[in-house]
Amino acid sequence: MASRTLAAALALVAGAATVVLAPPGAAQAAPPGSKDVTAVLFEWRFDSVARACSETLGPAGYGYVQVSPPQEHIRGGQWWTSYQPVSYRIAGRLGDRASFSAMVNACHAAGVKVVADSVINHMAAGSGTGTGGSAYTKYGYPGLYSSSDMDDCTAQVTDYRDRANVQNCELVQLADLDTGEEHVRTRIAGYLNDLLSLGVDGFRIDAAKHMPAFDLAAIKTKLSDPGAYWKQEAIHGAGEAVSPSEYLGNGDVQEFRYARDLKRVFTSENLAYLKNFGEGWGHMPSGQSAVFVDNHDTERVGDTLSYKDGASYTLANVFMLAWPYGSPDVHSGYEWSDRDAGPPNGGTVNACYSDGWKCQHAWRGISSMVAFRNVAHGQGVTNWWDNGGDAIAFGRGDKAFVAINHEPSPLTRTFQTSLPAGEYCDIQSGKGVTVDAVGRFTRTVAAGTAVALHTGARDCGGSTGVAGVSFGVDATTAWGENIHVTGDQAALGNWNTGTALKLDPAGYPVWKLDVSLPAGTAFAYKYIRKDGNGGVVWESGANRTATVPASGTVTLNDTWRD
Repeated sequence: MASRTLAAALALVAGAATVVLAPPGAAQAAPPGSKDVTAVLFEWRFDSVARACSETLGPAGYGYVQVSPPQEHIRGGQWWTSYQPVSYRIAGRLGDRASFSAMVNACHAAGVKVVADSVINHMAAGSGTGTGGSAYTKYGYPGLYSSSDMDDCTAQVTDYRDRANVQNCELVQLADLDTGEEHVRTRIAGYLNDLLSLGVDGFRIDAAKHMPAFDLAAIKTKLSDPGAYWKQEAIHGAGEAVSPSEYLGNGDVQEFRYARDLKRVFTSENLAYLKNFGEGWGHMPSGQSAVFVDNHDTERVGDTLSYKDGASYTLANVFMLAWPYGSPDVHSGYEWSDRDAGPPNGGTVNACYSDGWKCQHAWRGISSMVAFRNVAHGQGVTNWWDNGGDAIAFGRGDKAFVAINHEPSPLTRTFQTSLPAGEYCDIQSGKGVTVDAVGRFTRTVAAGTAVALHTGARDCGGSTGVAGVSFGVDATTAWGENIHVTGDQAALGNWNTGTALKLDPAGYPVWKLDVSLPAGTAFAYKYIRKDGNGGVVWESGANRTATVPASGTVTLNDTWRD
């Protein structure tokens, strides 16, 4: 969706009411197969997306990547400029047609399908020259649309209890296309078909609730592949005139209540309540719901959890990927304090966890769960356990098992699973776990962490003769700052701040990193804070010391020293 007035308004648009039936033959289009997790690389340039597909998304098992709107849009540094189209040329700040095509090919080679965020409800407000050089005025987009192609209501949407107001008037003053016109439908379908010709596998339909479901279904019948995956943004709002369920005949619909409910549970209720999460809570059918912990709109207006919520955010993603409801989106964006701020480096991601890029899709606690979900595909929930509070555990048939501890203190317990007996790797920590002959294992789950086992990870890489160290430090940071570690070993950068190792903020304020060092190595180390301008601050006090054991890992639980 679009701007901060745009963002706040667009993120809160919702609906609930009369069902409008789609035309006969509208396709159902849930993601096929067992790889249904989408990494949403928000405002990443296409060349950066291509690298991510090859280096992280494919190997982790993501089935899809969603890219931000590729069409030409208004100029400006704010993120929401991407949601004000000027034309349907692929000529936005994130890359041109050639880089978009190369990205699709690279992702397909990595086994990752591509979903394009598609803005088809409206065109830009104002006038000027777009990112691809196209001149435009509001209601005038040369070679594409004129005022006769717009809805008659040129006032702003003001009453979400009025269907006509929601679907015929202007969303935050953006020129509203009359999707009931054949000419408009043909133009929109032409744009989507162009993306399909470049290999795109599906679309997120932005602001879907502002277009009648019948109109969207008619557009879909004009596609070269009418069965292409559709994920429609239709935000639920109690008592409003347009219901998200109206759009289920066209494909998947984003279930915003899922994310809102997760925030409430993780911040003020008990995880034990999640035992029947999903349809049991009144959410839409699982097979047609797209779910998420956060997206680019909701994280900015506070509707949902976000990266700023630290371990709660990571654990909510762990739960989403372990729980058999909907098709999950993993949001991957960047740090922000100004809610309008556009992507760092114009969308170029030189490295994760630098320049403000959060890369949630690559956080170990999240990315490891993608394979868990793929292995558990089709399995129901088994062996549910909870403590009545914020500690839960459950299995997925005989394929997988997860325990989540959102309590403020460690949880030590013998868990009952349906897993086959044998050795497993806890994919959250990288440490081995033994499941006995009747499916039990005993584990201490630290506060704010999880344990996850699945039959596709039966060991943690085998015996290599190299043990290691698991760094963990509780350190608060300001925007743009990161925590690094260095020490007296080459693997730790030899006290060089330029080669110090960056720690993972997934469990913020605890930063973590696993490093391989030879068994028996005694080493000295210290943490440093780096900012985006290259400034370095060392923690106070003497050098820290530790020794790697003869086998296994030394786990360090430190606190930053001011």
